[in-house]
Formats: sequence, structure tokens, C-alpha cells
Amino acid sequence: MGFALSDLATGITSTITLKEPLPDFPDATRRGEFLNALPAAIYMTDADGRITYFNEAAAALWGRRPKLNADLWCGSWRLFWPDGTPMPHDACPMAITLRERRAVRGGQAIAERPDGSRVPFMAFPTPLYDAAGAFVGAVNMLIDMSEHQRAEQVSHRLAAIIESSDDAIISKDLNGVIATWNKGAERLFGYLEQEAVGKPITMLIPEQHRDEETRILERIRSGERIDHFETIRRRKDGSLVSISLTVSPITDGLGRIVGASKIARDITEQKRREEQIGLLAREADHRTKNLLALAQATVHLTNGETAAELKSAIEGRLRALANAHTLLAQSRWAGADLRNLALEELSPYRAEDCARTRIEGPDMMLEQQPAQAIALALHELTTNAVKYGALSVPSGRIALTWRRQSVNRLSLRWVETGGPQVVPPTRQGFGTRVVTRICEQLNGALKFDWRADGLICDIAIDI
Repeated sequence: MGFALSDLATGITSTITLKEPLPDFPDATRRGEFLNALPAAIYMTDADGRITYFNEAAAALWGRRPKLNADLWCGSWRLFWPDGTPMPHDACPMAITLRERRAVRGGQAIAERPDGSRVPFMAFPTPLYDAAGAFVGAVNMLIDMSEHQRAEQVSHRLAAIIESSDDAIISKDLNGVIATWNKGAERLFGYLEQEAVGKPITMLIPEQHRDEETRILERIRSGERIDHFETIRRRKDGSLVSISLTVSPITDGLGRIVGASKIARDITEQKRREEQIGLLAREADHRTKNLLALAQATVHLTNGETAAELKSAIEGRLRALANAHTLLAQSRWAGADLRNLALEELSPYRAEDCARTRIEGPDMMLEQQPAQAIALALHELTTNAVKYGALSVPSGRIALTWRRQSVNRLSLRWVETGGPQVVPPTRQGFGTRVVTRICEQLNGALKFDWRADGLICDIAIDI
């Protein structure tokens, strides 16, 4: 048994509350135009389930045009349950309505088109009765759920991102009352969600920063976004934390600004690193200036009878400073090991005969100034020994020993034996002058004992 389009229109619209009555359709063509204009997929069947009518939206959803008065229950090529398992056509919502003669509201299924694409939908089949009250079929409306499901997936994904974020993500209304509070906010500020939601955001703001909130809300109300604003906030335990704050307006469906979202990132470690870098830069600048001043003094005060001799003297002294600098850098400026400073200077003579040089003393790390002082002193003593003293003859010997006089005081002794007879110098050379000057800067003392059988030099400095 078939239906008139007027019956279909009446069946679809009978449950809709209208502000004005539907227009009277004088002919079937106008009624068909009305149903085809509807965005929802609509079709109808007779009491046996044969499809007797469908609109263009239904054909678009199915991806095919079923055979009227032949295809049963639903025009879909194939049907699946929401979990993806196949659904027989006689188990679809329309088949249930026809079998049980009751309306089914919001039954969900998935339609597969002939091209293989799938469309999730909700069905709203309703029984139809003629004027005498006899059951004559049903009308069905299908709602495409594709966009809804995509939006829901995006919403779930965003919610998961917010919950798993290490950053604190908070929303508030325009009165500054907290509306949402993620796990990152719990970790950063110490308040649980139930302790924070409904409370004023000012509970996080130290007294001296309260005026920030007023300015932020003013800018949000004007639609402005605030990027990477660095400030201080207070945790539940009272401790302060440095944060980088990004604030964006939240709008409702009509585009009106109704609140703000805040993303707060803990930058305590970043601030600590910045301070450390600044400190290191200042320290490096200070040390570099000291080193350059020392190198400049070395060049300025060095004498030589020839250009080659002058060049050699300068190179040797700068090399001694460079050795000390290298040892300091290798330890990340924790200090230069005194034993390594001695080995750097005396290693060429130890390689020939280890018995020629003896190095003894406790392990000791020297900071920059004492390390440079000792490096230069050892270089001058070694150079003098090679030219005039124990290292100028094969039989000569050097003994270098040191000890701590006190916690912050170093005593070092240089002893030469087996060399040529020593003649005390008649004037103070550069090496003696520069070592004396450095020792004085370190509250030190320098003593030379020019004995006939070899030089003894005692150095004492603060470390």
C-alpha cells in the first residue's frame, strides 16, 4: 500500500511545534519540493518495509537511489553497528519500528555507500496510520553524525591534550573566578581541581602583583591576547614560582567574550639558567680581563738582546699562562691541579731522565690567580735553570715540593743541585720582578737563596 506525499509531510511535521501553520500544498509536486528542501534525509516505507519514497538528502546520505516498492527497510548499500560489526537490514531502527509498531528515537548505525565511504547516522523512525487508524507503514528521518563525531573526537583530543599538558591550563570568567583547572595546574600550584574551581584567581597572585589581574581582564574584555607575560605566582604552600603566562579571550557561540584561558609555564629553571649564564659571562669577562692584563704586562716588561730572544721569552711566558688557563678550563674553572702545572713545565726534562726532577706534594687545586702565579713562577725558575742553573748541565737536579702552611696558605720550595757554581745576580730580572709582584697581590712572600751549589727559592701565597 502506498502513501500520498501529503501523508508523509503530515507524519514528519506532526511532532514539530510551529509558530505558524504549514502552508497548504495544493498538489504533490509542491509537497515533493518541500520535502526535498529539507536538509535531513527522509524516507518512508509501507507496512511490509518496502521503500515507497525518499528525498534527495536521503539519496545523498546513502550514495545510491534505492528501488521504490522493492528495497526493504533502508536504502543503505550496507549497514554496520556503531562498533563496526555488520548490521542486517532487518535489524535497523526502521525494521524495529515496523515490526514493533513503535517509534525509535536516536538509534545509531553506520551506512556504507557503494564507493566504500561510511556515514554514521542517527535514525528517528515513526509509525504511520491512516484516517481509520490502520497501521500503514513508517516514516524515518536520518541525521548525518559525521561532523558531530569529528567535533566530538577533536573535543576529546583537546581535552586529553589539556589534561596531559605539563603546563597549567586554567579558564576563568570575566570576574576572575576559576572555571576549569587541569592536572598541570595541580602540579604547578599545589591546589586540587575541587579546591580551585569556583575560587578567585587572585588566590594565586601575591599582594604586590594584584594590579596585574585588573589590567589582564581589561585587555581580555577588549579582545586582546597576552603572550608570554613573565610574572610571579604563589603556590598553595606559600612558595613563589616564576611563570610565563599566556592569556586568551574565550567567546560563546555568538562571539561574545565570556572569559579567559590561561596557560602558565614554570620558568624557575629557565630563570636560574639565565642568572647562571649571566654570572658565568661576568666571571669569564673578569677572568679574561685579568688574563689579558697579565699577558700585556708580560709583553711590556719582557726584555731581550735580540728580536728572536725577545720573541722566545714572550712565547714561553704566554705558554705558561695558556697551560694554566687550559687546566682551569678542563676543570670547568673548579681549579688547576698544582701537580699538573709542575708537570706541564718540567715534562721536557723528566722525559730524558726522571731522576733529574722530583715533584712531591699533596693534591691541591688552585684558583685562577694563584694558578697563574705559580705557572709563571715555575716557568721563570725553569727557564733560569735551563740557561744558568741545574738544568744547564746533565748532572743537575731539580726538587720541587709543596705543603699547606694553613687552610688558605701554600708554601712551595724549588731546590737546584748538581749544576754549575751559582753567582748571585747583580740586578733583578723580569722573572723575579713579575713573580714578586704577583706574590705581593696574593699576600705572598718570595725568597731567593743563591747558594754556591744551587738556588733555593721559597714561595708562600694565599690560595
